[in-house]
Amino acid sequence: MREGEADLDLGTVRAFVAVTEERYFSEAAARLGISQQAVSKRIAKLESDLGLRLFSRTRSGADLTDDGRAFLPHARALVGLADQAREALRGRRRALRVDVLDTRLAPVDLLRSFHRRHQDVDVEIVTSNGLRSARDAIERGSVDAAFCRVSGPLEELGSVPAFLEPAHLLVSRGHPLAGRTSVRTAELSGSVVWMPGNVPGSEWAEFYDLLGAAFGIRIDTSGPDFGWDHFVADVGAGRGMSLVGETMRLPWHPGTVRIPLVDPVPVYPSSLLYHRRHRHPALEALIRFVRDDRPVFDPERHWLPEPDRAAFC
Repeated sequence: MREGEADLDLGTVRAFVAVTEERYFSEAAARLGISQQAVSKRIAKLESDLGLRLFSRTRSGADLTDDGRAFLPHARALVGLADQAREALRGRRRALRVDVLDTRLAPVDLLRSFHRRHQDVDVEIVTSNGLRSARDAIERGSVDAAFCRVSGPLEELGSVPAFLEPAHLLVSRGHPLAGRTSVRTAELSGSVVWMPGNVPGSEWAEFYDLLGAAFGIRIDTSGPDFGWDHFVADVGAGRGMSLVGETMRLPWHPGTVRIPLVDPVPVYPSSLLYHRRHRHPALEALIRFVRDDRPVFDPERHWLPEPDRAAFC
């Protein structure tokens, strides 16, 4: 296409084919479910875009000009391809793709509960590195939704508060706190908490940095991070104490103990993130499911960073 030429509007091409086959603008309008005036405007636009006269009007209807007859097979091919593409997508039953940070975390349990209630919905779980990749993946359409801690402007994305995950202390059985049934969060002041998976710039690293600043805890992110099995084994061997989620499915290790944090309970916030316009047919059901079980931040019991509180109050 040369510079300055207009792209063909499929609606105008479809109107052209309808007028050709029905011969009357009124009949073409009834076939397309639009007004006769709208058909006339579409034909006028098509002729303007092409720079050609396609019809001559007679008492017996609309007759094709020579240029109209030359254009007709191409117009029918364009409409046919468009209809085939629409039918192919309409018949394609794609799974609802949901991004999670890790399959050991609470979002997977929520998705399992959703699937038990909506067994006709195929769900595909995708793992990534959190908000940084999930935002782009949703905008590209490679995933339909994502569970993550949301921060910053969302623009065309929407979010629904999904859950608040209480934090537990993970220590070795030889640790001085190992025999406790709970630990007050303020008691960790001056302590070092080892979290090698806290990637700089990630939304979870920011959360624990804010937690550390609020309670005087130093977050040690030194690694390497060799994965959950090695992490738990290192804690069990006395490498250091760490923080994990209450429902997080850690590998079992005989040398480790989990202890709830209380007064207040630090809770990690996660929301369901989705695109406001590009919707999978099953996404609305997932949004309703999450919204119906929305967690509520209790300032008397919970601790959340200030930026996260508005969404959960």
